[in-house]
Amino acid sequence: MSQYQRIEYLIGKDGKIVERAIDMSGSECIAVTAEMESSLGKVETRELLPSYYEYAEQSVDRHEIEQNQYEKS
Repeated sequence: MSQYQRIEYLIGKDGKIVERAIDMSGSECIAVTAEMESSLGKVETRELLPSYYEYAEQSVDRHEIEQNQYEKS
């Protein structure tokens, strides 16, 4: 059974969108948000939270996600 996951989207007056993945660890946050990011447009910057560096069981290969992300840029 999956753990509860939350994604926050903050939209500034200038139209800039900040996405924050909460209650996720490892590269899971990148996998979960990838589809929405591709729908929104180009990712300008990415700031990884400390939870990104935690080890967790994941069904998606981290290197595959990172490679796909840079191929779309």
